[in-house]
Amino acid sequence: MKSKNIPADIKVKSIKEAQNEIQDIIAYLENRETNLKESIDKYDRMIHLNLHIQEEFKLKFNEIRSSKFEDQMHENYLEKK
Repeated sequence: MKSKNIPADIKVKSIKEAQNEIQDIIAYLENRETNLKESIDKYDRMIHLNLHIQEEFKLKFNEIRSSKFEDQMHENYLEKK
């Protein structure tokens, strides 16, 4: 499943908002009085939310790594002077 398949309303959520919605979906799915069609739809949405969270973490990781790399390059430059 690619990021282009993630619905727009999920893409704008923060990590915390997506996690909260996943918790709500899990609580819904644990209810024994749910119908199958709705459960499948909720499960699919949960998969999209999870993928969105993974992508957000990857972006944050790359930002941190890039920042540390730039800091290291700056330190190396200053040491050579």
